[in-house]
Order: sequence, then structure tokens, then C-alpha cells
Amino acid sequence: MTRCLVTGATGYIGGRLVPQLLDAGYEVRCMARAAGRLRDQTWRDRVEVREADALMPRQTRAALDGVEVAYYLIHTMGSGRDFARRDRRAAEVFAAAAEAAGVRRIVYLGGLTTATRPSPHMRSRGEVERILLASGVPTIAFRAAVIIGSGSVSFEMLRHLTERLPIMTTPRWVRTLTQPIAIRDVLRYLVAGAALPAQVSRAFDIGGPDVLSYADMMQGYADVAGLPPRVIIPVPVLTPRLSSYWVGLVTPVPAGVARPLVESLRNEAICHEHDITRYVPDLPEGLIGFRQAVDLALRRIKEADVSTRWSSASTPGAPSDPLPTDPDWAGGSLYVDERSKVVDASPGALWQVIEGVGGDNGWYSLPVAWRIRGLLDRLMGGVGLRRGRRDAHRLRVGDAVDFWRVEEIIPGTLLRLRAEMRLPGLAWLELACHEEDGRTVYHQRAIFHPHGLLGHLYWRGISPLHGLIFGRMPGNVARAAARLPHPV
Repeated sequence: MTRCLVTGATGYIGGRLVPQLLDAGYEVRCMARAAGRLRDQTWRDRVEVREADALMPRQTRAALDGVEVAYYLIHTMGSGRDFARRDRRAAEVFAAAAEAAGVRRIVYLGGLTTATRPSPHMRSRGEVERILLASGVPTIAFRAAVIIGSGSVSFEMLRHLTERLPIMTTPRWVRTLTQPIAIRDVLRYLVAGAALPAQVSRAFDIGGPDVLSYADMMQGYADVAGLPPRVIIPVPVLTPRLSSYWVGLVTPVPAGVARPLVESLRNEAICHEHDITRYVPDLPEGLIGFRQAVDLALRRIKEADVSTRWSSASTPGAPSDPLPTDPDWAGGSLYVDERSKVVDASPGALWQVIEGVGGDNGWYSLPVAWRIRGLLDRLMGGVGLRRGRRDAHRLRVGDAVDFWRVEEIIPGTLLRLRAEMRLPGLAWLELACHEEDGRTVYHQRAIFHPHGLLGHLYWRGISPLHGLIFGRMPGNVARAAARLPHPV
């Protein structure tokens, strides 16, 4: 079988591409910086995983050994001043490693724009495309604009803006034309890219059948979702920076992620060719239109069948350090708030509550305080509480839960969350369930490793609030578990 390497398998596109490749009969190897984040994927036992950082030549070369088709799905969402340099370096390392490994095909998903002066985000995508096409390895670069699918960052932004604002003042970019494409069509093209003839090495524009403005898409979404028509009033004063803060306050998409998207939306993104049909013919029913794509996405959300979300990928700037162990961090540099409570419920009922924390279920203590903390985080450019959850009932390693990330989950026993809010240090929250002398016990531990004096001052400053926030959680969690029906 042809062996394919998928980079970015922990992200939105990569996480959906892997099972599609497997179903198409390909052997799949995933390259990830942290292999543990793929542990709970339903397809994990069907793939090989190699830990590697795309910026490290030796690791990348080893991951590509024996690979015939390599999917390059690594993107930096425009965070920090040097994001373009990191994107460039990663592409150069990958291109050189692919050629040295004898890879016969690279497949890349980039961005679609017709602007002569594209945004920094789109300019970086174009630079990565040129590096891969010049690698000496036959390369297919698919250029897509707005991708419509349950959980995509573009769809989440569109969905929440439309649902939450029946009347809105909007920047001028809502009138710019774009050609959205359904995630199903994107995946179909990506899978087909593995089998294109070796002599084909070029970029292809891919888009759905509709050319729409962002205002058209909001009205179309409202119609499909059964909402009244939206009143949209464009104003000329909202810069991309202000627009991104506006999007960050209204939607789950933080300003740091929204800004490159907004900057891209300022420029027209329409396909100038549809040459891909020479090699990947359209299906008899044609490409999926915008309204059908929205309907499919909403059905997935309603059925809680969202396999990946935009928040599946690492959040730019968020800490990724694992929980420190005592030998490495001894000496009193960790602050711990630890609490336990006996629960009048079965371990299974308690675990059901633990695994369901966050999102619509909340955090079982002072909802106003959590909302204020989330709002402060948004104002500082963080992710805030609005990311919610991918699934209302089940979690897996790597899932985002509001402003936390699942670092470890042992079903029925332990849930460890790593904080991704803006903090002067690193923080974790552990929720655990165990039996002791025939009783069900809930155990909770908040851990903070301060960075510098500011970190120590932060912990000491908020310690009085812990009694109100973390102190109330055990009792409320216990009561929620006790209210659940006992198993027969």
C-alpha cells in the first residue's frame, strides 16, 4: 500500500483527512510534536505515529523515511511578529527532508487570494507554496478560501456572528466577494491529490459553486438556521485590529486567531480556474453549495458528531508544558490548592459529571466569576471561555474545554486540564474520582507554577478567590452527581 505522511494530524483538517485516507486504502503515518495528543482518536490504532518538530531537520527526515506521499498541513495562525519566519523555516526543512527521503509527492493546502498586496497571513501561505513547489518533489498546492464545515474556525466565526447579532454594524470587508468551499469537497481533493500523475506539479484553485460576500453568507446562514434576516450596517472605521477584537468578543474565536482571518477577508478570494477537474472530476451531483454545506454542518453540531474543531489545533501562544514532576520541580516553586469530598453517588455518576465539565455545563461554582475571568482573558487576547467543548459528554486528550486543554484523561479516574488562558505562569486543574473504604471520593487539585515575581504576586493576589471558586466546586459536583439516576 502507498504510505502517506500527514502533518498537522492534531488539527482540524489533518484530523479529518487521516480517516479519509485510511478508508481509501492508504497506509498512514502521522507526524506530531506530541504523539500523546493523538492517543484518543478513533483511528489511532490504524496509523503509525512519529514524534517530530517540523523545525528540526533530523526529526523531520526520520518521519519521512519510507513515505511516498506527504501532506503538509502545518500553519501558524499569524501569531507573533516572527510567524512568517517560522512558517518559512518549517517549509524549507520539510521540502529538503522530503527530497532527501525520496518522497514522490507533496500535497499542500494553502489559501486563495487574488490580491496584489495580500495580508501577511496570506503572503506567508503563498511563500510556503512556492518553497514546496520548488522542492524538487512533485507538489500539488490546493488554494482554498473560506472552508465551511462543523467546527472549522471560519464556520464558527460566521455562525456566532450571525446567531448573536440580529442587528450589527460591520466593517467594509463584509461586502468583499469570496468563494467558500465545503469541508467534504476539500477532503475529497486532498485524498485525490495522492494519486495525481507524477508530472503534475502546480497549484490549483478550489472553491464551491457560489461566489458570495460575507454579508451574503451571514444572511444565507440565518435562512438555513431558521433565523430572521439580519440587519447589516457596514461602517468604514473598523480596522482589521479592531475587527478582530470585535470578533473576539462576540464569537468563540480569540482575537489572535481572528485577525489573520479578518485580514484575509479584506481581499477578494475567487477561483480563476477550475483545472483540477482534468484530474479529479466533479461528482455527478456537483460541488456542495454554500447553503447545503451550512445545513450539513448544523446537522453535525445538532447530532454532536463533530470529529474535529478549529480548537483541536494548538492555540498560538498557549503553554504546552506537561505537568511538572516532583523531582524536577522540587523546592517550593509550585502552588497547590487541593480539596476532597465524599460523594453520595456511584463512581460512574461522579465520573459523568467530571467528564462533562465546562461548555454549557459550566464549572459548578460562581458562574459570574468564571465569566468575568473568561472576559478578562479575551480582553488580553486569550481564548476565553467561549471555545466550549467539541462534545458535550465525552473528552479525549487534546480537546479544548473553554480556556483549558485536556492533557490527560484516564476514564473513570482522572481528568487533567492545562490552562491556556493568559497567565504569568503555568496552571493545571485535576479532577479525580476513586473509591475509598466503599465510598466514592471526589478529589480536586489546582496547580500553579509561577513565572518570576509577577507569577508569585498573581497567585497570592487571587488566593482569597480560591475559597469561593475552587472551594465551592466539590460540593456542587457532589450534588450534581447525586442527582443523576442510579444505574439499574
